[in-house]
Amino acid sequence: MIRRPSQGEALLTWLVGGAIATCILVTYSRGDPSETYHVSREGLAGGLSRALTFVNFPIAVVAIALALVAMAALPASAWLAAVPAVVLCATIPFFNDQANLDAHAGNAIPAVGVGISGCLTVAAALRAGSSLAPRRPWDPARVVVAAFLALVSLPWISAELGFHFPGDVFMGEEAGREGGEAIAAVHLGHHHGLDGAMLVLTSLVLSRVVVPARRLRIALQCYLGLMLAYGAVNCFQDGWNEQLHKRGWTETSIPSALLPSLTPIWLAVVALAVLATLALRREEGCASYSAT
Repeated sequence: MIRRPSQGEALLTWLVGGAIATCILVTYSRGDPSETYHVSREGLAGGLSRALTFVNFPIAVVAIALALVAMAALPASAWLAAVPAVVLCATIPFFNDQANLDAHAGNAIPAVGVGISGCLTVAAALRAGSSLAPRRPWDPARVVVAAFLALVSLPWISAELGFHFPGDVFMGEEAGREGGEAIAAVHLGHHHGLDGAMLVLTSLVLSRVVVPARRLRIALQCYLGLMLAYGAVNCFQDGWNEQLHKRGWTETSIPSALLPSLTPIWLAVVALAVLATLALRREEGCASYSAT
């Protein structure tokens, strides 16, 4: 009998995403739009607007992986919901613009995909349980990476909560220039560097789930490898520009990697994605060897 994987890691991922969305709602409802990034709405409308664009990106990216994890515990008929969820989530590039992060009607389309993916997780948890997967061979490495990302994300976490990180270790409220305008080196509100850190952590957490079906397992590992690489590059890019370039330690800034393009930065994403996928495949082999 094939054992269906429990959904503890998936539920944990939804919990973290919900917590960040709540912080965004509160911070953007209370704050001045001029102190954040490319938003114009104030009050509760501003908070709800920015929370919706966060649900689009990066949550919709994560929701694709969560739909695949859920399908490992659901019957084949559930693909009738999973396929539309993946397709709707994949429309993010059509409805999200980093130059204008105010929500609009089109943002509802990826959000519907996120909602379907959430329902799939609930259904899978009811069917297979909500416990975490057993210990995996590379869990110690996961802990080390998580601790490092938590450290470098401190200025973004504080900005998410509506204040600049205290002290001089990290750049924060110090003036910097971006797009020809003077703004705080680390503006208040949400940062794509934190999105990148979240994508890396999500990839590491969801890769703990053991998927019995070989094709689905390989598809999930490839997607998680790409998500890990994409998140790592965006986390590094935002951190480099804010903490090194704006500090004046280097004249070199790293270009955006948010959208796929035929550029060196995306060559790095693809190369890292291949390495990450091979690493996840390697862990599977180590786990199989240990079990024999």
